[in-house]
Amino acid sequence: MNNSTTQHPNSEIPQIFNSSPFIGLVGLGYWGKNILRSLYELDLLHTACDLDQCILSERKEQFPDVRYTGSFEDILKNPDIQAIVIALPAAMHYEYVKKALMSGKDVFVEKPLALTVREGEELVKLANAGNRVLMVGHILQYHPAVIKLKDLISTGGLGKLQYVYSNRLNIGKLRTEENILWSFAPHDISVILMLLEEEPVQVSASGGDYLNNAICDTTMTTLTFKNGIKGHIFVSWLHPYKEQKLIVVGSKAMAVFDDMSKEKLFLYPHKIEWRNGKIPIAQKADYQVIPSESIEPLKEELNHFAECVLQRKIPKTDGAEGLRVLKILEMAEKAIANSKRNNATIQPFNRLSAQHLNTSTQQQYFVHESAYIDDGVEVGDGTKIWHFSHIQKGSKIGRNCIIGKHVEVGPDVAIGDKCKIQNNVSVYKGVTLEDEVFCGPSCVFTNVYNPRSFINRRQEFRQTLVKRGATIGANATIVCGVEIGRYALIGAGAVVKNNVPDHAIVAGVPAKHKGWACKCGTTLKFNSDLAACGYCGEIYQLNDGKLIHNNLDADER
Repeated sequence: MNNSTTQHPNSEIPQIFNSSPFIGLVGLGYWGKNILRSLYELDLLHTACDLDQCILSERKEQFPDVRYTGSFEDILKNPDIQAIVIALPAAMHYEYVKKALMSGKDVFVEKPLALTVREGEELVKLANAGNRVLMVGHILQYHPAVIKLKDLISTGGLGKLQYVYSNRLNIGKLRTEENILWSFAPHDISVILMLLEEEPVQVSASGGDYLNNAICDTTMTTLTFKNGIKGHIFVSWLHPYKEQKLIVVGSKAMAVFDDMSKEKLFLYPHKIEWRNGKIPIAQKADYQVIPSESIEPLKEELNHFAECVLQRKIPKTDGAEGLRVLKILEMAEKAIANSKRNNATIQPFNRLSAQHLNTSTQQQYFVHESAYIDDGVEVGDGTKIWHFSHIQKGSKIGRNCIIGKHVEVGPDVAIGDKCKIQNNVSVYKGVTLEDEVFCGPSCVFTNVYNPRSFINRRQEFRQTLVKRGATIGANATIVCGVEIGRYALIGAGAVVKNNVPDHAIVAGVPAKHKGWACKCGTTLKFNSDLAACGYCGEIYQLNDGKLIHNNLDADER
């Protein structure tokens, strides 16, 4: 594996060297704000983009003389923007990188490259076909101390390598759109591959999901290389303090890269002596500080990207390097999923189509390659099931539904047609969704009223019914045993403990009746007992505390 910077194969693109800013930035949130600052200070930033107007307002106050836009299309269509930096949630990387490459832009994308190997391969092929620079944000490869560590290994300072260990721990931002493996581990995987200059022959992993079901908060990944070296990567966002260390053990000495220390790189010249040729004895020695340049890695990384764009060079962490990391992430993810299901047999589905398990009829629905569907599941035509979701046995999903990422359904759950279940939702046994129900991100259903971990209450599941067209807001909790009426609207974060009437708007903890919603979702404003929807014009009447809509279809009455 050679990560040196080499000439890009595109010779027909003219060499463009000027001092004008030529990079567009998409995503100004958690990490994007740091990239914004760095690009601004490097005088490389042409335009910054974010879809969230609140974030845009905050950044405008911090950097008032930067050009801003709320439209990704503005970035794509601007001929003065040669390259785009993408700092969006991981689930959005594939879509935005693909659009940027197809628009003729060079791309720097924060890790990971995509969420599946297949998507990553497509992006790499697309970049190569268009002679585009594609770079992945594996920032540690641009850290001066890590570069020094690589030199130390290459010159034999550690002797024969034997073992590599890394831990990346924090109690910082807890994500719900991706697990800790995809959030933290790419950095360490990238560095270990760079240091060892080869890929592992085996990947195993295990993890624990303590905060959100099916989203690992801690993982341990083991990489086994053909030369006998093993690498362990422990990542967690359930740790009392921030810790980022990489330890490389060699036959002559051991090296520690500690990113939280003022001095980043330490050499421990410990030796192992063998008494009588049989008993190993550790001979400890004082550590030495290995000096390295005090340079900001993020600026080094972005400078490298700009250089590759202007001089048409292949980046040190190009798309191919990002794809190697992606393959290991996907292997680790599958190993974690298999360990959680206790080696149960799960049938993987083809990305383009899947077969209805209860008949011989070929069904036209989409199941992402990272999702799992148990035997005995029925899925309707046109339905899409996305990344890392699991549909358990006995469940029935209707036509034209969208099942988001990290969704758990079942067992024995019925979901109607045209339902949309957003990321990180678990629809447990006892819950029924009628047609056209919307479940917002991370909303919660329960099925036992008084659960105890040490008491089996499977026979006490309470039934929850969500009727046609109802909307449940993000992070809302639906306590089991209730009925959510047709076209009701549950506010974000609400805790629903009682039945909700048709068209009712409820919010708060506990949820209370706040108003009425039209079928289209617009809040109704009443004049006496009558209301006309300001969006669709439908007429409603209040009668004894119930909303009457005279234009209901027969099957809605």
